[in-house]
Amino acid sequence: MLNVSPTAGQILILLSAFIGVGIALRYAWRVRRRDRLRRRPLSRAWLAIVESNLPVYRKMPADLQAQIQGLMQVFLDEKRFLGAGGLEITDEMRVTVAAQACLLLLNRRTRVYPNLYTIFMYPSAYRTAQEATAQDGTVAKPSQTRLGESWTRGPVVLAWDHSKKGGRNFRDGRNVVIHEFAHQLDQADGVADGTPVLEKSGRYRSWAAVLGREYEQLRGRAGRQHRRAVLDDYGATNEAEFFAVASESFFEKPRQMMDKHPDLFDELKTYYQIDPSEWV
Repeated sequence: MLNVSPTAGQILILLSAFIGVGIALRYAWRVRRRDRLRRRPLSRAWLAIVESNLPVYRKMPADLQAQIQGLMQVFLDEKRFLGAGGLEITDEMRVTVAAQACLLLLNRRTRVYPNLYTIFMYPSAYRTAQEATAQDGTVAKPSQTRLGESWTRGPVVLAWDHSKKGGRNFRDGRNVVIHEFAHQLDQADGVADGTPVLEKSGRYRSWAAVLGREYEQLRGRAGRQHRRAVLDDYGATNEAEFFAVASESFFEKPRQMMDKHPDLFDELKTYYQIDPSEWV
């Protein structure tokens, strides 16, 4: 009987094949699980939270309501919420944040923020230190007060009181959850530059032209705008903040944006694949 031992190369090939099969099976299992979750409606208790803390949900058509419930099921299954500053996480907090974050994913093929695993929540605005290098080379860590932040391939941080207020008051153009999760969309390609991954490559030229022009115009108006302006001055900070601020206004002030910034509204409508003016 001939006994032939496998070579090291053959062993590596076999191991690679087994690993590849394992990865494929894990991916298929995850896809099936997400599909099942998307078909599952919210419990009555969770739906009551959505209707209370995101009243605009009741104005949305039935197909979008069903979508947002399914997306929330995936979101809540895959993301971990951790309290900070002594905050104890509750279902109300998780459901309120998930409902607003999933507004940004409607009508689109999505893996539901695949680079995000953890959401930290503070009771209210929190202070943080951020390194800054002066001209003389010294490094300082000035303290800043924040309502939220989003890290590339890292966590989202939110102030709970403002997260709840933003969902309940869906008319002022300020929503910290939408703002920070717009950053997550922007950062999906690893760069925070105000340009998320667009569905078609041909869209990038139009996106750059319209959002670039609107950004420069906002920079020129910053500090001199009327308090009822559609876009908040904070959007003039940089291109990434402009996209996040514009997203807040798109969802909360769609009719005003249609009137004052029609090209910007059309670009965001094409990207988000919805028209909030129909239900806000």
